[in-house]
Amino acid sequence: MMLRIPFVKNPPLVSVVRLSGAIGMSGRGALNDVSLAPVLEAAFTKGKPVAVALEINSPGGSPVQSALIGARIRRLAEEKNIPVLAFVEDVAASGGYWLAASADEIWADASSILGSIGVISAGFGAQELLIRHGVERRVYTAGKSKSMLDPFQAENPEDVARLKTLLGEIHTNFIDYVTQRRGDKLDSSQDLFTGEIWLAKRASELGLIDGLGHLKPQLVARFGDKVKLRRYGVKKPFLSRFGLQLAQDALAGIEERAEFARFGL
Repeated sequence: MMLRIPFVKNPPLVSVVRLSGAIGMSGRGALNDVSLAPVLEAAFTKGKPVAVALEINSPGGSPVQSALIGARIRRLAEEKNIPVLAFVEDVAASGGYWLAASADEIWADASSILGSIGVISAGFGAQELLIRHGVERRVYTAGKSKSMLDPFQAENPEDVARLKTLLGEIHTNFIDYVTQRRGDKLDSSQDLFTGEIWLAKRASELGLIDGLGHLKPQLVARFGDKVKLRRYGVKKPFLSRFGLQLAQDALAGIEERAEFARFGL
């Protein structure tokens, strides 16, 4: 607890919130709006911080959870009138960049990967596998689209077209958010919304970030060498401390590593 002594000015306090991992995954330390709500509330309210810093290392994930978390950050920032600074570590791509864009400024290491402003849906087709092994699949639905994109049936062009429409609409939401948040900083002569990724220097030239910089030096330069940092993050669930969620956490870890691997990490 930070003590406040009357008539003595306390050093500036910056709340640091760590946002690390894939967004919307299950398992310990998951990044989703429900788990982050109390963390963000505390970061913006405890100790009267002069700023909130986001440590971001995320390859993305759920577009809905990305939007909910970003909206919560903006809502708290505006209610408390507190600036938000994002500091990117290895990657802030796709939904990870959505989180970064919720900040007023974005800083990154020279080797950080940013961007991937797009939407992806991946699956598999196993209908030939069933045929080879003599397995008959039986599916009964009410509603012709209820079994859309069933991986055990041949692709239906109408289903694919419908999915691409949905992905396009989500992509538009993503573009609108980035455009709203970054505004005139963006290089309007470039198409920044193709899903491409960039290293931080190029991302800075394109206006996707504000420059190269690390958390502590930037905060010291802005608030003085007496600045105090108070860290917040999603805590490990109680049961997982006793090994009771090992299987779930292992599966979530594999899925998360696959997301990071898309960016060579």
